[in-house]
Amino acid sequence: MACKMLSIRKLNSSGALCCALLAALLVAGCSGGERRVDSGTAAGVLHWGNASEPASLDPQIANGVPEQKILSALWEGLVGKHPVTLEPIPAGASHWQISDDRRTYRFHLRSDARWSNGEPVTAEDYRWAWWRALQPELGNSFATMLFPIVNAQAYWRGEIDDFSQVGVRVVDPLTLEVELSHPTGYFLQLLDMPTLYPLHRASIERHGAATARASRWSYPGNLVSNGPFQLAEWQINRRIVVAKNPHYWDAAAVALNQIIFYPTENTTTEERMFRAGQLHYSYDVPVNKMAYYASQRPAELVVAPYLGSYFYRFNTRRPELADPRVRRALARAIDRRQLTEQVLRAGQLPAYAMTPPNTAGYYPPASAEAQLSFDPAAARALLAEAGYPDGAGLGPIEILYNTQDEHRKVAVAIQQMWKQHLNVDATLQNQEWKVYLDTERRGDYQITRASWIGDYVDARNFLEIWLCDSDNNRTGWCDPQFDQLLLEQLPAATSQAERHRLLQSAEQRLLDGLPLLPIYTYTSKHLVHPDLNGYTANLLNQPLFKQLSLVRQPPALTP
Repeated sequence: MACKMLSIRKLNSSGALCCALLAALLVAGCSGGERRVDSGTAAGVLHWGNASEPASLDPQIANGVPEQKILSALWEGLVGKHPVTLEPIPAGASHWQISDDRRTYRFHLRSDARWSNGEPVTAEDYRWAWWRALQPELGNSFATMLFPIVNAQAYWRGEIDDFSQVGVRVVDPLTLEVELSHPTGYFLQLLDMPTLYPLHRASIERHGAATARASRWSYPGNLVSNGPFQLAEWQINRRIVVAKNPHYWDAAAVALNQIIFYPTENTTTEERMFRAGQLHYSYDVPVNKMAYYASQRPAELVVAPYLGSYFYRFNTRRPELADPRVRRALARAIDRRQLTEQVLRAGQLPAYAMTPPNTAGYYPPASAEAQLSFDPAAARALLAEAGYPDGAGLGPIEILYNTQDEHRKVAVAIQQMWKQHLNVDATLQNQEWKVYLDTERRGDYQITRASWIGDYVDARNFLEIWLCDSDNNRTGWCDPQFDQLLLEQLPAATSQAERHRLLQSAEQRLLDGLPLLPIYTYTSKHLVHPDLNGYTANLLNQPLFKQLSLVRQPPALTP
């Protein structure tokens, strides 16, 4: 019997109860008859837990991990990443050449590459997409990824207005040449990020201006993509279905017929769905279920290192948080080891800086831990110096987080630590993902939960979000010397040692200014059904959907 999706059109004052009942019905109603994973495995349909409802499927507007997963199924960049080693592999380009000075790249597109509407993918599709990515009115949070290209930053800033001066040139329909302003070792890693995907210009402009943020071009029936899958269905807050793209150049090698992405913000409900056979893959694992799966069902639990930082943003524009001594006091009143070992319990590492340690050989400044280590006495002294002895006059301070159980647990623990060690009251406010993002962008918060997952394996990726002009900064903090280190001095570095020294200098300035509160370095943790073949954990937690398949395995005995 097929599982019927239920909808609630209107929530009254008992909305929370209705939501809970809906979640229970989804699990209970699907558990009768054939399980989703069984019918899905037989039909080649992958059922994927995907955390939040995506804010957008426009690759140059979406900026969250849940969106990135869906976009990576729909699109393909010039270069991909190997699912194990993360080394560059051919994708939209079959091969490329790099000049001796490492500044000029020539990409040769596949002659059989097609859009999902059957039209050929050309070099102009990349050039136009990158032009769009650099239009300030679009509000692309990741435009800085294009800055290594000659004049890209100047064009984005409005210092030049002729895009032909940017180092992106169409040699012929199947050849794209890119000129960098300086050698950039991670440039190939950038090319499978959504901001650098090609775009089908005609289908976008058919639904409005190229830079319109609220356009229907990314809806089912309108969206044209070049990846192994195409958008088939989008039911808000219920599911997104992508179906195998018959025009994809490597369609014969794609084993899956469909992937169904489910928004699963409630990890408890998601785990129940997995246990009931409704998901092949869970986005997360509840803390209180880790021990059970580790001991009773270890083959289904995948925990791996993850290049990601969990932190809080301070709104430095708010008078109560404008003094860095207040921000440092709040940071030093947090026992990160207790958080990671007793609250989170999945191998996360306490963090005292923005960049995870050993990111391609880079380590944060050695002084970072001493600056932010747990020290309640030092925290109280800092707060008193700032004019808030024993917390008087400071609170309450609101912590905003997007709805997810793990974020709530962390916020509750920090709330208790601030009360115990500083006598500072904190209130907690949770919002659905899209609302939370909008609130954060407007600056309508005091402290907000945040995270940054590496787009490529380089420390610059973790630091560039704090540039004065970065849309990802959102704190009001701006340090021109920090910008100069990253934008002017770093590109001129002639050795890895010099580069790391400059990165450490920039990160030290970030820690001195402290617009953020580092909390921990991630691990990824998922439940993976035995039928799912080809899934391999990697440092960026990026699956290569075209290599996944479903093969029926004998059922395991459940205790």
